Amino acid sequence: MNAFNRIVTIILLFILLALLLALAVSPMEVVHWLQGLLVNFSAWLARLQATDPTNFNIARAALGVAALIVLLPLILAEFTREGEAVVRLRTPEGDAQVTTDSIARRLAWHVDQVADVITVQPVVQARGDQVNIQLDVETSPVIDVPMKTEEILLVVRDVVEGSMGLKIGKIDIRIRHSEYPELA
Repeated sequence: MNAFNRIVTIILLFILLALLLALAVSPMEVVHWLQGLLVNFSAWLARLQATDPTNFNIARAALGVAALIVLLPLILAEFTREGEAVVRLRTPEGDAQVTTDSIARRLAWHVDQVADVITVQPVVQARGDQVNIQLDVETSPVIDVPMKTEEILLVVRDVVEGSMGLKIGKIDIRIRHSEYPELA
């Protein structure tokens, strides 16, 4: 829904921008052009109504119903608040839901405990019953990157799969080194 909203908003803003720029450049010509369009549209509607009033009324009703069917759900979707993203956990005893924010906080705390890790910024996305995890990790500049990556992966798997009982979809770890200490 977000992509659709963005596309429609961008299109409407471009149309509004073009109209306002045209009004700024030559306001009288734009007003006369709009008046001509409205007069032609009004004449066309009058001809349609005069030639076949029954079909004209059916078309009006269809337009109204189509507008309600298409636009009303879009407007209502804008006002309904999207809930917090959750991952479902199914156990033999019952179901549970864990928020992605909770998973991210737990991962941040555990990965931050790993030696030579300075900061961690996890992003957790729910994908059905799985979670995709992206970790932006800042480490000291003297680490062995493959070994530290493997160590972080083990911690993530232990926390998410072992302690929380969730399935991991994709893990993306981005390591950034801190500055080297200045020599005195």
